[in-house]
Amino acid sequence: MNIRIIEVSEKNADEIVPLTADFRTALKSYKGIVSAPDPVSAKAELSEYLSSGFPVYAAFAKDRPAGYMVCRIEAPCVWMESLFVAQAFRGTGVADQLLERAEALACSFGEETLYFNVHPNNHRMISFLKRHGYTVLNLIEIRRPYSNETLTQKIEVGAHRFDY
Repeated sequence: MNIRIIEVSEKNADEIVPLTADFRTALKSYKGIVSAPDPVSAKAELSEYLSSGFPVYAAFAKDRPAGYMVCRIEAPCVWMESLFVAQAFRGTGVADQLLERAEALACSFGEETLYFNVHPNNHRMISFLKRHGYTVLNLIEIRRPYSNETLTQKIEVGAHRFDY
């Protein structure tokens, strides 16, 4: 599949607002929250990334927005803040090409790797990163459950077992 990657600016950001809205809906689903895409919030989020100088790239396939990513630079480290591929384009190499672009950005700062924060229920992303040679570094995020939250799973981290 022919995939074209472009850098996103305020001028062309509207093309990927629907993808950003879908990404936020997907993230909520990992916490068991069902929601509808919110294009107004998605547009504000993209605008904030761009005004903060975060590199944002979009992938197009068949002249349709297929995916996007947002990077955050804390020189020399490059963090991938978001990577999302529309359902219709998953498995076509879109994510691979976006990852390659981010890795090239990291190389431009003399780094050999990217850094990611991934929700533990995002099995697709974890598998994708593992296939590309990435592994867990050292981060676990802990919080108290919300008053109306029902935790239905258990997760083990080292010798510790947590409700999840």
